[in-house]
Amino acid sequence: MSVSTAAAVQSVCSPLPVLGRDVTVPLVTGGEVTYAALDYAASAPALQRVWDDVAAYAPYYGSVHRGAGYLSQLSTDLFENARRTVAEFLDCRADDQLIFTRSTTDSLNLLAAALPADCQVFVFETEHHASLLPWRDARVTYLNAPRTPRQAVATLERALADRDPYGPALVCVTGASNVTGELWPVRELAAAAHAHGARIVLDAAQLAPHHPVSIRDLDVDWVAFSGHKLYAPFGSGVLAGRADWLRAAEPYLAGGGASRKVARREDGGVDVEWHESAARHEAGSPNVIGAYSIASACKALAEAGFDSLVAREQYLIEKVRAGLAEVPEVRILSLFGDDAPRVGVISFVVDGWNSSHFAAALSAEYGIGVRDGLFCAHPLVRTLLGSDPQTQGECGAPEAAPGEKSLNAIRVSFGAGTPDEHVERFVKAVRELVRDGAKWNYRTEDGRCVPAV
Repeated sequence: MSVSTAAAVQSVCSPLPVLGRDVTVPLVTGGEVTYAALDYAASAPALQRVWDDVAAYAPYYGSVHRGAGYLSQLSTDLFENARRTVAEFLDCRADDQLIFTRSTTDSLNLLAAALPADCQVFVFETEHHASLLPWRDARVTYLNAPRTPRQAVATLERALADRDPYGPALVCVTGASNVTGELWPVRELAAAAHAHGARIVLDAAQLAPHHPVSIRDLDVDWVAFSGHKLYAPFGSGVLAGRADWLRAAEPYLAGGGASRKVARREDGGVDVEWHESAARHEAGSPNVIGAYSIASACKALAEAGFDSLVAREQYLIEKVRAGLAEVPEVRILSLFGDDAPRVGVISFVVDGWNSSHFAAALSAEYGIGVRDGLFCAHPLVRTLLGSDPQTQGECGAPEAAPGEKSLNAIRVSFGAGTPDEHVERFVKAVRELVRDGAKWNYRTEDGRCVPAV
């Protein structure tokens, strides 16, 4: 990207204001520095706009769907308006249901609990554990990691062609990898699924914060994502899509809100009539603030304009990738190759460095927060590192000591709130650590690499 193009991108879209942008952290070498939050793929900082909206609502907090008082009625309207706002953000179909959950993991476990009997599930080994593991009560076919988008579609088509064509089937696929950031051919995979009589659910946890997600355009049956990756606080998520399997399933949780009528029987038992709306799977007092914060984030991203957000993020991606390419010891992990479209998620390893040691030095000596480990995508990272994808590993840091080789990686991730200085500091820090080594001594404590005191 040329200097003039970069300037044009910056003039169109500055970083969106996020919480924590002015937080300073101590350096082990002395002094303080503004914290560079480059772990957006795990949890993005909340937008200031979202926090302000939540703070403005907080004095009017009330229980929804259950009260005649003014605050309860206000909260109910806010909760249901949030549902409509998020449905519009996802371009839901008129008869789709949108259920508020706790996270992407919760959403996909809810859908797994709603699968028809004898459903067969197809999922690539490249998935995050949130979409790899929930299907324990179904017949699951795990597909090997593809090396091109075209191969992904061909692999799925072959697997679907070999299945029993008369039973229900579901395909689960990510929109953007939480390890490589690469975009998956969702529309083509959806077409392949539907051509073979299967349905498809999209894990949009890493896609929705970076690109527009349209259920209609992608032609997927369900979408799941988390609020804490979409610049909203923790504890909220969404499952949106076709209603029939959800209406036919037993409630995900049994309790108040999910039931329309409950009566005792003469034999001493209980008869229950469950709701058929989204309330069927939203038992208990719902997370009104969580739903409202997701809706606020959706509005903020839509108003900022995804065209501008994507253009600026691509500028940051190119800046980071170009900087890392200048360090021969760095190897960027990729399934689909350097030219694959991607979001702001980049994983890499450094020759001669334990990944936990490198990440610890970035934090302690430069005030840069990244992630190291297997990123809750163990089979994928193992495949990318050239080891056996069936080898077990831990989600967190490796047990190897500083200087020892580890089968783990380092991940840097960023988004709409990332200023240029943060990625520039990161690239400079990588160069200096590889060239000069760490300035401090480190030790392993409880499985993590930490500065030695």
